[in-house]
Amino acid sequence: MTTALEAALAHVDAHLDQSVERLKTLVAIKSISTDPAYAGEVRRAADWLAAEIGALGFAASVRATPGHPVVIGHDQSAPGPHVLFYAHYDVQPVDPLNLWNTDPFTATLVTGADGEQQIVGRGTSDDKGQLLTFVEACRAWKAANGGLPLKVSLIFEGEEEIGGKSLPGFLASARDELGVADIALVCDTDLWNATTPAIVTMLRGLVGEEIEITCASHDLHSGMYGNAARNPIQVLADIIASLRNPDGSVAIAGFYDDVAELPAEIAALWKRLPYDEAAFLKGAGLTTPAGEKGRSVLEQTRSRPTCEINGITGGYTGDGFKTVIPAKASAKISFRLVSGMDPAKIRAAFRRHVEDRLPPDASVSFREHGGSPAVSVPTDGPFLRKAAGALAEEWGNEAALIGSGGSIPVAGDFKRQLGLDTLLIGFAREDDRIHSPNEKYNLSSFHKGIRSWVRILAALATD
Repeated sequence: MTTALEAALAHVDAHLDQSVERLKTLVAIKSISTDPAYAGEVRRAADWLAAEIGALGFAASVRATPGHPVVIGHDQSAPGPHVLFYAHYDVQPVDPLNLWNTDPFTATLVTGADGEQQIVGRGTSDDKGQLLTFVEACRAWKAANGGLPLKVSLIFEGEEEIGGKSLPGFLASARDELGVADIALVCDTDLWNATTPAIVTMLRGLVGEEIEITCASHDLHSGMYGNAARNPIQVLADIIASLRNPDGSVAIAGFYDDVAELPAEIAALWKRLPYDEAAFLKGAGLTTPAGEKGRSVLEQTRSRPTCEINGITGGYTGDGFKTVIPAKASAKISFRLVSGMDPAKIRAAFRRHVEDRLPPDASVSFREHGGSPAVSVPTDGPFLRKAAGALAEEWGNEAALIGSGGSIPVAGDFKRQLGLDTLLIGFAREDDRIHSPNEKYNLSSFHKGIRSWVRILAALATD
């Protein structure tokens, strides 16, 4: 006798082509959130999603925010636990267009160098393909069994690629509606490797700072004022050089005060994971780790805080040469934070570090570019254990419990605004080229992602 789970999985397999066609339709909507010229397309994507989930029996609505809309759906007809699934439907711009091999808004099946089929197009991986893995899993449950195995709510955001500014306020206003869930699910992360699923249990936080150093009242002729005039680019370079110690650690006073070591059980799990440091660096054209000495590349990128210079400007940068001492120079600097670190404390420590190193005739101004704390999920929670078991059944390998080098602020928003822990489970690959030309999502990621959510829904519904 076929079980409900087996019936849902069989439906996924039999209707994969139709699922791919729906992904193609969604990718064709140019939902670029950062460009006001595409605001109508962002709204069109929200309307399409609301119509799709509404046709599946969800009570669906498109909700206004100060920015782009949020799509909400509810199906609470089943008994048992209640999950809140999040993904985003907005995408990055496609520039430079000339580097795309296909039309970025025409999802195209191609064969990759490894012989696997890939779905190429803007948003196929980040995050429209990931979003639809869950929607298609719900579709399979309903088509095969007449309903879902547990209560499901959906929230699809249209501003993730521009910082999600409207989402915290929206969640606060919808606390009574959405906070009744038991656990949040997010599909915006990666597999560990092509055959190993992953659950992200640690997300690094983020602090962004822009500094501008000013010296003279105006740009100066370097022949007339050289040596005598303070050069803001030199001041900026000296400050940037002071941010790290020779051993690769961050030199800001108090930076590591609240940083804890990786829990022993997670450290042991990471040692068992297949990971090739040399291959990781080679993929970026590099050979030698540059972070804290004595820390593995995996630790450096997943569980340790960072300080990175993201951009520097100053003086003449056009073609040719101009012998000028500029009046101003600026830099954009970001910090990735781990659990226990306070963004406000790190921001203040950085600013003190800069101000303490200003020579005479130099002043500094700061511009804040957001800040969010790190998020960690208990690794012994019942929902995580059930999800990990379901993933292992689908992939044939134990799910890796990993830290993420990036930051996904919505997980923190769910905790602060709704009191919900989040399971971050995604099926992207490191080579998906998100935010870049020729973004892709492997067909196997899409297919097995749908099957994985089918299994996870069944597992979370059990006692």
